[in-house]
Amino acid sequence: MSTLTIELPEDLGVALQRSPRELAKDVRLAAAIDWYSRGLISQGRAAEVAGIPRADFIDALAARKIEVVQVDLEALDRELGLG
Repeated sequence: MSTLTIELPEDLGVALQRSPRELAKDVRLAAAIDWYSRGLISQGRAAEVAGIPRADFIDALAARKIEVVQVDLEALDRELGLG
């Protein structure tokens, strides 16, 4: 896995009451959720990015009221021979 360094305000951890390790975990999850919700990566890949099991990723989506199952209606129509 690659390592990425992100600069954040030094007082952010204090303001959010999060350790550097917790901030890193939060940022990974936020990125995974964003990329998944935009359809850029699959649920499994998003869970991998977040560093959590897929079931936990699904729970994180549900907790944030983000659709757990994404359907591309145009692609579905094509598969069903409707479009």
